Amino acid sequence: MPVSERAAQGRDLSRTAILATLGQAGPLSRSELARRLDLSPATVTQVTRRLIEQGMVEELERVPSRGGRPAQLLGLVGSAGRAIGVKIAADHAVAVVVRLDGELLEEREIPLDAGAPDCLDRVAALLRPLASGGPRLLGVGVGVAGVVDSPDSGVVQAPTLGWTATPVGPRLRASLELPVLVDNDVNTLAVAERLYGRGRSHRDFLVVTIGRGVGLAIVVDGGLLRGAHGGAGEFGHLPVAADGPRCACGNTGCLEALIGERGLLDAARARGLGEPDGEILREAGGVLGRAVAGLVNILDPAAVLVLGEGTRDWERWLPGFGPAFRAHLFRSHPYVPVEVDPWDDSRWAQGAAALVLGTPFDVAPGTGEQGELVLARLEGQEP
Repeated sequence: MPVSERAAQGRDLSRTAILATLGQAGPLSRSELARRLDLSPATVTQVTRRLIEQGMVEELERVPSRGGRPAQLLGLVGSAGRAIGVKIAADHAVAVVVRLDGELLEEREIPLDAGAPDCLDRVAALLRPLASGGPRLLGVGVGVAGVVDSPDSGVVQAPTLGWTATPVGPRLRASLELPVLVDNDVNTLAVAERLYGRGRSHRDFLVVTIGRGVGLAIVVDGGLLRGAHGGAGEFGHLPVAADGPRCACGNTGCLEALIGERGLLDAARARGLGEPDGEILREAGGVLGRAVAGLVNILDPAAVLVLGEGTRDWERWLPGFGPAFRAHLFRSHPYVPVEVDPWDDSRWAQGAAALVLGTPFDVAPGTGEQGELVLARLEGQEP
């Protein structure tokens, strides 16, 4: 019997729905769970009692209610599960262990040559020690700067890494004997924001990343939009200049070729500078602001979150970005907040771990059989 059928037969769907809702929304009362899931209060009480006994849900503080005694909030037990996340870059890999509630437990990094034949063997060697000991391990998430056919299959097209139809998921599963999910690294950041960040307050939002490249993830109605072939969000390859520089993808005038790390360095050298100055970054901010305004006009998100290595210099991007963004929004469109977070490189790997942690909570689509294996591990039914 296929894993998906075996898991579905053994699953209490009310139990799964309650875990998913607490994972997406955070702590809720029993009455609010019943209302959101259209379940009877008795069913919610019975199922949550079992979840508490199994150490997966815990009772938290009480909050005032509209009438009667204060309502008891329920939340996930962070230590009930953990996931490994790894970000694979051209010259290094960063791996982390993260609890079910998003808390970072451990981090490791190694130098790496992504084009070397033993690249994935070295990644597996980095991950293997992290998989031993500790609470229930749900699986491994992998983030890469490329197009992934589906997180379940994990076949990657990544020109910047020198990868063509590289079976990352199957190779790592064979080495680690664990569920492995793979996706574009910006998509994984969006899943993390949906689970643990500002995305909890928005069901429709964009994540834009600036740094070595320019990336985009699109969250619509609470779920990640991946497109028909896994390639939704290739924002960096939006053509913005007919006579612009050649991009790593082979085209000319792409957004990334202008304002990605390499494009900014080329602009600095053309002006006799060692690195991009404030003027170059202000101009890059203007280009980005116009492009993001176009996204907002098309997709109508509630918020835009800007992340990535380039945000360390955001104060020098902002004088160009702000005016260009505001000037190019559709006139009748309500103002959309653009929010920028402090950055550290471990967030890429934490995002990859969120790909696993978001699977039981219906945040990341396309997880298929690997997602079923993750869910079975969370529910103590691992094959």
